[in-house]
Formats: sequence, C-alpha cells, structure tokens
Amino acid sequence: MSAALVGYARTSTTDHKAGLEAQLRDLKGDGCTKIFHEELSSVSAERPELEHAIDYLREGDTLVVTKLHRLARSVADLVSITQQLRAKGVALRILAIGLDTEKPHGKLMLNLLGSIAEFERELMQRQREGIAKAEAEGKYKGRSPTTRAKAEEVVRLKSEGMTGSAIAERLGIGRASVFRILRDAA
Repeated sequence: MSAALVGYARTSTTDHKAGLEAQLRDLKGDGCTKIFHEELSSVSAERPELEHAIDYLREGDTLVVTKLHRLARSVADLVSITQQLRAKGVALRILAIGLDTEKPHGKLMLNLLGSIAEFERELMQRQREGIAKAEAEGKYKGRSPTTRAKAEEVVRLKSEGMTGSAIAERLGIGRASVFRILRDAA
C-alpha cells in the first residue's frame, strides 16, 4: 500500500462556509485522497474528525492542513499532535507556509511557528480582558469613527466645488475614502 496524503480542514463556526470550501479545495489540489473536516471552535475539547484523521493515518502517510491554526490551538496541543503523528511514522505538511516535517528544517520551523502562534493568542486574550475591564469601568468606548463621521462635511465641501484631493487633505482622510463617500452619497 502506498503512502497517502490525508487532509484535515476545520472552521470555527458554521458561518465560515467559504473558508471551509477554500480549505477543501486546497487540500484536494494538493493531492489529498481522503479529507476529514469539521465546523467547530479550536477551543472545543473534542475534535472528533481530527481524532478520526489521526486514527486513519498509517506509517508513511502525510497529514495535510492549509494553516497551522486549523490544526492546533496551542504549542502544547501542537506538540501532542506531532508526537502522535511521529509515533505513527506520519509526516505533517502545512500548505500556507510550505512546511513539511519530513525535512529537518520543517520540524524546526513547526516548533517555532507554534510558539509564535501561542504567544499571539495570549496577547489577544490579554487585550480582550483589558477591553472588558475598561468597558466595565466605563473607560472604553471603542475606536472613534473617523472617515464616516466626516461624510456630511465631505459632501458639503464637494458641493462647494472642492476637488476630492483637496477635501482629503483638508479633512485628513484618504482620497479613496472621499470618493467612496461621494459615490455612496450619489
């Protein structure tokens, strides 16, 4: 029996149909003969289709995913998955970054990327916690609107004969924003 390319695709919610379709397309395009997929959050304790995929894999096979975050939710999770794959003699390929653990530099890159991904998730979580605290204390109102808040002024200045470039410069907004506002106002 020859080695197989086995794909795994995941989206966070059922709202991401296009994302799932893109993953499935890319996995098929890479030559995956069997693809497992699911629609659930990576923070979910259970990912049955990932478990089925790992069970399905045989020595010499390669598990293929489009992006690292579709596979693992933390460095610990990534280490656990890669240990399972290594124990079975299975390689891992991540299409978006051209990573393949059959090669030594692929193994190194996988560990580095996993560490960076976990660091980013921790920063985002801390940011969300900070925003929630500031909102609870009445200190956080969100980002103030910029360009759209100036829509009436853009239309008024245009009606006075100013050019789009002059309006953009005067109001400190981009030309594209000026023309978008004018197009929407028409």
